[in-house]
Amino acid sequence: MNDFDVVINGGTYYDGTGAPGVVTNVGVKDGRVTAVSPEPLPIGPDTKVVNAAGQWVMPGFVDAHTHYDAEVQVAPGLNESVRHGVTTVLVGNCSLSTIYSSPLDIADLFSRVEALPRTHVLASLEDAKTWSTPQGWVDALEQLPLGPHVASFLGHSDVRASVMGMGRSTDPDHKATKDEKAEIERRLEDALDAGFLGISTMTNPWDKLDGDRYRSRSLPSTYSSWKEFRGLSRVLRRRGRVLQGVPNLNKKYDIAFYLTTAMGLFRKPLKVSLLAAADTKAEPWVQRIFAPLAFIANTLGRGKFVWQHLPTTFRVWADGIDLVVFEEFGSGREALHLREEMGRNDLLNDEAYRRWFRRDFDKRFSPRVWHRDFDDAEITECPEANLVGLMIGQVARDRGLHPVDCYLDLVVEHGTKLRWKTNIANTRPEVQDSLINRRGITIGFSDAGAHLRNMAFYNFGIRLLNRVNKAQGEAKPFMSVEKAVFKLTAELGDFYGIDAGRIGVGDRADIVVVDPAGLSDEVDSYHEALMPEFGDMSRMVNRNDAAVSATIVTGAVVYERGEFVEGYGRTLGTGRFLRAGETRGSVTPIRRLDPVVAQ
Repeated sequence: MNDFDVVINGGTYYDGTGAPGVVTNVGVKDGRVTAVSPEPLPIGPDTKVVNAAGQWVMPGFVDAHTHYDAEVQVAPGLNESVRHGVTTVLVGNCSLSTIYSSPLDIADLFSRVEALPRTHVLASLEDAKTWSTPQGWVDALEQLPLGPHVASFLGHSDVRASVMGMGRSTDPDHKATKDEKAEIERRLEDALDAGFLGISTMTNPWDKLDGDRYRSRSLPSTYSSWKEFRGLSRVLRRRGRVLQGVPNLNKKYDIAFYLTTAMGLFRKPLKVSLLAAADTKAEPWVQRIFAPLAFIANTLGRGKFVWQHLPTTFRVWADGIDLVVFEEFGSGREALHLREEMGRNDLLNDEAYRRWFRRDFDKRFSPRVWHRDFDDAEITECPEANLVGLMIGQVARDRGLHPVDCYLDLVVEHGTKLRWKTNIANTRPEVQDSLINRRGITIGFSDAGAHLRNMAFYNFGIRLLNRVNKAQGEAKPFMSVEKAVFKLTAELGDFYGIDAGRIGVGDRADIVVVDPAGLSDEVDSYHEALMPEFGDMSRMVNRNDAAVSATIVTGAVVYERGEFVEGYGRTLGTGRFLRAGETRGSVTPIRRLDPVVAQ
């Protein structure tokens, strides 16, 4: 036979299906797995050999919830994910995509919601956007030197704004007309024809527009009528595609809509993926309802409903008051509405505003995601060096102030130079271990590519494997390695209907080699790195390079022991657009671009 392109020797092989690991050798040829054998495989002069003895060989991770939509245009390697074993990313989440709307509208849709630098989002799309249709976007995407594979939803806010105009689509006095609803559905059909996974929508009202034209209006999808939602669901159900949603995080009543939409009583069920199954500090009782609700939808209702869950502690950082959780109450939204620091400081110094903020902060029974506890708000950077390491609540007691007044004083004095962190969810290990094992809960919500200064979960898969490995070492297992691999790979590929998550013979060779000796608490550590594509801003990243020995995309080793191969994401493209429903083992040849063209 012809020599293998890659041979992975002696690793414990997990195929993604949930089958136990076996020590074996894996051969790769022409982008596919062509041999899995306990016997040594022949090594040719051009064969790349990966020594995996004592390590785990598994399918590349599927990141089901990213916001790489703008970043992929300027940094198509998506290095921060690939270095941690992710080989497939899903974009177009939370009603946001870059398909139909103008660059200006897209920048206003994305920037505030996802905490991205608006000027760079706008510039990346003004330079790149040559398309106006879903197929045009796919064609443009496949001209890029993609690192991982990309699958996509159509964003409901994107398509709604493109049909109605941004102004009308975010005006509560204007509902979509019959013709407009028909056009939105027609554009969804076009996206499904191009291989999109389905549509993503948002009913959470505290996600706001950026820019000067309609600043602080909620996203277009939040103004949709239930009739409009039902029309989109009918299209998806008929086509066998997926609805990704974010419910109203304040009132939560519309979770019932998503549950019933997924049900298959007297009709075809609809796949629905909803944010977010989490053990929040604000409402610790809520974690008990996720599995029962999924049971009602799937077992009693014969549906196809899943929750998305982040398999690690949901810890976030903030620069001053720049944090999306402040959008959940009125006084916080008022501060975030003002972009210019001096204007904010005038507001934050105003005593009437402070009373309003204190009232919002102290409401005991208001719906919330953030716990609003400044005793879980640690100062990590501050010009007053003696405050670093202290909780804002402790500083308030030391100064004899209400925690809100102390916090606002610090923001006025130091602005974005005051950096602090807080834990939003998943802080109880025993609950977290239980939650991820419950039926109807899948892995998602890394938000990779968004909130660049607030959080970094690019290594979500490694964090889960670290927990699993650590628990087994302590003789307190909560999940087997093979089940963890399944939940990071094939479970997601199967649900979303894409060819990803398995590495049996004949499958596309998207593989990650994980060294369990490199799994440690370092996977949770804080790191930053410059992002030249967005003006050298310093973004939060993960840097636990001892855990991933190699990442392989379409049979090519693109990352190994902390280093990417030459030209990766610039002149070398290993990824492609993954179309919903493609046949198993679909492969497109690796693309090598002329360096001049790539520039």
